[in-house]
Amino acid sequence: MASDKQVEIEQVLTHAMQAGVITRRQFFQSMVTAGLGLGGVAVLAACGAPPQPTAAPPTAAPAAPTAMPPAPTTAPAAGSRVLTPTFYDWIMNLHPSIPNINKAFGDVNAQIAPTQGFDIARFVAEAKNQESTWDVYVGDTPFVEMGDLVKAGVIEPWDAYIPKEVLDDIIPSIREESMYDGKFYSWPFFMDIIVQAYNSDITTKAGIADKAPEDWDEYLANAKIVVDKGAAKYGCTFDAHGWRSLAPITHSISTDVYYMLDGDKSGQPLFDFTNPAAIQALELMKKMLELSSANALQPGSTDGGVNQTPDEVAFASQAVAYYIKYQNAPLRMAATWPNPKALRIGALPKQKGGKGSTVFWDTGAVLFKYGKNKEKAAEYMRALTYNEQLWKDSIGGTSAGHPGQLPPYKSLYEKWNAEKPEWYTSQAWVSTVFGQLPNAKAIPNNPFGLNQFVIGQPIWEKYLKGEVADAKTAMEETKKAVAEAVLKAQ
Repeated sequence: MASDKQVEIEQVLTHAMQAGVITRRQFFQSMVTAGLGLGGVAVLAACGAPPQPTAAPPTAAPAAPTAMPPAPTTAPAAGSRVLTPTFYDWIMNLHPSIPNINKAFGDVNAQIAPTQGFDIARFVAEAKNQESTWDVYVGDTPFVEMGDLVKAGVIEPWDAYIPKEVLDDIIPSIREESMYDGKFYSWPFFMDIIVQAYNSDITTKAGIADKAPEDWDEYLANAKIVVDKGAAKYGCTFDAHGWRSLAPITHSISTDVYYMLDGDKSGQPLFDFTNPAAIQALELMKKMLELSSANALQPGSTDGGVNQTPDEVAFASQAVAYYIKYQNAPLRMAATWPNPKALRIGALPKQKGGKGSTVFWDTGAVLFKYGKNKEKAAEYMRALTYNEQLWKDSIGGTSAGHPGQLPPYKSLYEKWNAEKPEWYTSQAWVSTVFGQLPNAKAIPNNPFGLNQFVIGQPIWEKYLKGEVADAKTAMEETKKAVAEAVLKAQ
């Protein structure tokens, strides 16, 4: 029997979702974090609430879905099924060699996950019944949903299954990112880092030296030159989602920008929107917006507005010179240019005297607590994540595209640096991106790690749109709204 407090929280969350204040995913996340289980499923059905846009896969826009067998509606009986991984669809779309890896591994029944926008409701529902249709989910990003899955009892750590030599081979900062409460929950796969990119055909036309701006003053000055000389319609652009812009730009100034909220039982820090570095980052974004397209803050055209965003369209169409996003985005967009070799990728600009950091994350795999074949799942993840053909295709590109995502293992880089294969040495961006990792910082794995930016975006954008005159005021309102949402979910 639900307590009066639980009923009150459920009603608040339901009304917030119906009003459009929170998304469907945020509703489920808050229900789980508040310990209310799946009561929200019944609430949604009873009130007829329509599906709401959900949060983004942080790494890539999905292409057309890869044809795969439909997911079974019920879990097979224990011991009666082969290894059954489920993949976020963009992973299969960007990395078409995975079916061949599955075939070589043998006895793999790969599925496409029901996780558009990282909606984990299906996983949570099955765990409540102590069952899982799948053995492993490939598509987890630690700061996005790992904390939710742990709190809801959906996943278990890999510690008992991952070989020690594999664990020791993971780059230390990535290994740390994959931890929650001292346990290893996310087997890392694809690494992405927020960088700057530019179109050298445009900058050359503007008379700008062919090198990446080192600081934000130079970046903004160059972008203005592009516009003033008519070399392109826009000087610079960025993805409006906070984990792709506000957080990394803040990290370029300082990484000491997280705090523990009193009353937050997660034990994980949140982003401090009122930190001077965060306020300064928002002010930089407004200066960038003045040199960007008028629609830069509008949602994307796919996946609930989080992909095929205006920045991607502008860079792909060569309407803009400079671009801030994770490295795989400009690589994919530049592949559509008449001269893809005009693409340049550099470290994120830093503020003079600042930290010079950025944001990185890994998309990996989590192990379902009520799945089967757990030892086999570990064998499979080892085979999948060490497959050199997959990395050759990702780094060097193929006729199907240029994913540009990087592996998490030290030994692979050591091998390639020693053997110097052409597909690796010809990609100058790899050393640039990899070189940022030691100074980059992952967003902490608070259960609201992603949603704090989803909740805050329409509030801090009041400053970007000129509706609020002062950046600090907008950020104070943002921090307050996030804190209230977090505490309501306790």
